[in-house]
Amino acid sequence: MPEWPDLDVYRQQLQQRLVGQTVVAVAAPDPFLLRTVVPPLSQLVGRTVQSVELLGKRLVFGFDGDLFAVLHLMVLGRLHWQSPIGKLAKTALWHLDVAPGRLWLTESGKKRKASLHVLQGRAALAAHDRGGIDVFATDPAEFARVLRAAPRTVKRALCDPAVVAAIGNAYSDEILHAAQLSPLQRTANLSDDELLRLWHKTREVLLRWRDRLQAEAAGGFPEHVTAFRPEMAVHGKFGKPCPVCAAPVQRIVYADNECNYCARCQTGGRLLSDRALAQLLKDSWPKYLD
Repeated sequence: MPEWPDLDVYRQQLQQRLVGQTVVAVAAPDPFLLRTVVPPLSQLVGRTVQSVELLGKRLVFGFDGDLFAVLHLMVLGRLHWQSPIGKLAKTALWHLDVAPGRLWLTESGKKRKASLHVLQGRAALAAHDRGGIDVFATDPAEFARVLRAAPRTVKRALCDPAVVAAIGNAYSDEILHAAQLSPLQRTANLSDDELLRLWHKTREVLLRWRDRLQAEAAGGFPEHVTAFRPEMAVHGKFGKPCPVCAAPVQRIVYADNECNYCARCQTGGRLLSDRALAQLLKDSWPKYLD
């Protein structure tokens, strides 16, 4: 799922291309994408795009007349830009045309999970706010208060949109590695120093990756949004050497996701229990890396 670094690059590029432009055409060919009926999607035609912002992991397009289009890409939704406007791709689930070009949406796979809501007014928009804090608008004290109030593992807290906005599985792995914290450490047990370090590393990792992705796009529209990148330290790197200590990256598999970490950098060499593998190996499950 695109997370804050990718979404912020999308936001910046869309602001440059759309804000101040009048919508000349809009359509959602896929019947599963549009989740609202009133106001109708057609009401966006003739409106001026006034803003493109982020609301957690949602892209919010603001139009005159207090109208909003809220787009959630989910895991496999991706945006594309076409200029000048040509033939609409068969894979397009939604498109919005302005004079300079066309924004359009695709979603890989057979399942349709991406969603589009057309809303009237700020009150309707506020209902889509999951409530997670923006780490760039939160000081260390507020960050610590919010995490300690969420009694769960720090990995789950970072990925919970009701706790922290716009972070998911990929960048939470990278943040926790940079902060040298176990993904299974309970938020209530984090020390003041650990929480301060986590606050700094969360901002640092997200900004570093946003800047890297901007540089990769070279001023153009980002077309290679993915959660797995070769420069990542631990995410998607199971069995490969940690870039800090060269120990093999470990993982915990659960549901449709996995958590990647370095035992030497983050857990004092202790291997965290992968439930399925630990049940299979039982007493043979190793407790420590060495």
